[in-house]
Amino acid sequence: MPPTASAAATPVADASATGDVHAVVPVPPDVDLRRTVGRLRRGAGDPTWEHAADGTVWHAVRRPAGTATVRLQPGPGAVRVDAWGPGAAHAVADAPGLLGVLDDADGFADHLHPAVARARRTYAGVRLARSGDVWDTVVTAVLEQRVVGLDAKASWRRLVTWHGTPAPGPAPAGLRVAPPPAVWRDLPVWEWRRAGVDAQRSDAVRRAAQVGHALTPDVGADELGRRMLTVRGIGPWTVAEVTSRALGDPDAVSVGDAHLCHLVGWALTGRRADDAGMLRLLEPWRGHRQRVLVLLELAYRGRMPAYGPRAPRARPLV
Repeated sequence: MPPTASAAATPVADASATGDVHAVVPVPPDVDLRRTVGRLRRGAGDPTWEHAADGTVWHAVRRPAGTATVRLQPGPGAVRVDAWGPGAAHAVADAPGLLGVLDDADGFADHLHPAVARARRTYAGVRLARSGDVWDTVVTAVLEQRVVGLDAKASWRRLVTWHGTPAPGPAPAGLRVAPPPAVWRDLPVWEWRRAGVDAQRSDAVRRAAQVGHALTPDVGADELGRRMLTVRGIGPWTVAEVTSRALGDPDAVSVGDAHLCHLVGWALTGRRADDAGMLRLLEPWRGHRQRVLVLLELAYRGRMPAYGPRAPRARPLV
């Protein structure tokens, strides 16, 4: 019987070990590493991430050369990056994007609305991170289609715990690399159902796995989106979720989200909005619409009035 997510051991790692590949990445002193990188984590139980109490962040990834464990240790004006495993060199090369150092906010006119200006002042250290993990983000985005977020995160946690591989190097116990496309493609139906994933979503992941080799970060947001849209079960919402997280696309807008349009409408006008209304409101920031969305979610998500009953959990996944 595969282990359950709750059976993972208490994280233990060698914080002083030197990676197979390592680098020191200069970062502006105001960068908020916890929030910048934390947006990529799919819930506190995501087995591909571990955030230590001292600010160290661990991440298990898969790169063309193989798996890798990345450790990010923030310090004054820089982040120490260590990586272990056959994919270590590629993972370290991706670190500036992961840390938000490559994010370019030039031309972002936050002064066009006081709510956006206030959010930017409050969360000035948040950057748009590029995880580089296109395939993993495709899977998590599909799992999040049309379901309660807690259920989607629980399904991801269980499937990666059951079918992923241990992270290489001196990683925290329980840190795992998510499976490659071929494993997702060949998962039997009962494994999906046991994890709480319905046929519509599991079939979409399996179809995407057939072209997983073509879903790579080097092709850019527009081409990646075009390739994803050839897969039945993947639409504009999923594309935006993937390009925003995996590529740091500053203009991605998740049209079709059950709550996002209402949040934007309420934050900018004090009233609900539909998707068309959200797009009209965001138009002045074209080129930086994802940046506006990130700031408004950070500033207003917990303050927005509830519109209608909260959707029930599909099943008690833990």
